[in-house]
Amino acid sequence: MTSPAATVHVDLPGRAYDIHIGPDLLAQAGAYIAPLGGRKHVAIVTDKTVAGLHLKTLQDGLAQAGLTSEALALPAGEATKGWPQLQCTCEWLLDQKVERGDVVIAFGGGVIGDLVGFAAAILRRGVRFVQIPTTLLAQVDSSVGGKTGINARHGKNLIGAFHQPSLVLADTALLGTLQPRDFLAGYGEVVKYGLLGDSAFFDWLEKLGPAMAAGDMDARVQAVTRSVQMKADIVQRDETEQGDRALLNLGHTFCHALEAATGYSDRLLHGEGVAIGCGMAFELSARMGLCSQENPSRVREHIRSMGMKVDLRDIDGDLPDAEALLALMGQDKKVVAGKLRFILARDIGDAFITSEVPRDKVLGVLKDALAER
Repeated sequence: MTSPAATVHVDLPGRAYDIHIGPDLLAQAGAYIAPLGGRKHVAIVTDKTVAGLHLKTLQDGLAQAGLTSEALALPAGEATKGWPQLQCTCEWLLDQKVERGDVVIAFGGGVIGDLVGFAAAILRRGVRFVQIPTTLLAQVDSSVGGKTGINARHGKNLIGAFHQPSLVLADTALLGTLQPRDFLAGYGEVVKYGLLGDSAFFDWLEKLGPAMAAGDMDARVQAVTRSVQMKADIVQRDETEQGDRALLNLGHTFCHALEAATGYSDRLLHGEGVAIGCGMAFELSARMGLCSQENPSRVREHIRSMGMKVDLRDIDGDLPDAEALLALMGQDKKVVAGKLRFILARDIGDAFITSEVPRDKVLGVLKDALAER
């Protein structure tokens, strides 16, 4: 078994696990998963797109370690992250006679990882699962840290549980099969890490982001590893988001409102919303006198240089007015005692959490952004 390019250890007492990062890990999946124990039969839940591209490689990799497997392929897309597919997944896993000591594999992007992780959390009151994320967004964000869940009609991720994986295999070679838009959507979450806590990483992304997008494998491994290390450090300090972990939501308060406004559709992918939301969070910070006006300009300039959506005018179709968008923010999970919590910034790499944000300042940012459409 060749070594992964990088390994990040998540050191949670009693729930510690490794994240292996590098190309061509999928073909070696069995060598990593077999030592976890349980039956020699593994249940895989994936989506139809990923199954068509990569399922045979995974199942062959498992077979090399003496593991048999069955797979359930769900429809691709955000709509899968709801009650009907959760029920379908749980009942299929029970049909597979999954036991508490067994391992379930979540094989796909963020939708599959969140859904299958939640199913594993509630099945038999908790079975183990392995994350094999296939998108950049899932590799740097949703596969790490144990947040699992589904969407409700009230908003995203409002039903779920904290349930840590037993292992994460981030095969960076799989990123080569993503459509450019999907890769760049994941890049929105990568940029977020530099903006919230590591200005040197943001400097690095300004220089090497284009090479990473163009396929430079070393750059991809480095970017995924740094992002994952930053998330792991925060999760170790605050597993269930009582404090610092909320920093990971930089840009997300705006993003989740925009996703709801666009019907969780292909009009706006999650990572695109995060990138737009980061720009708006820095704009709000500048208007409140917290950071210089150069900061939001620099953030947006980098996002624009990567060929990504930057502003509300880049979202196709109609959007609600500023008051309606603010109301959608009120459904966000970060509401405490009826007050919105924002992640704002004093500088690039220096984000903080606050509930002391004047309503008129938020409305002003939204109104001006809508007026530019």
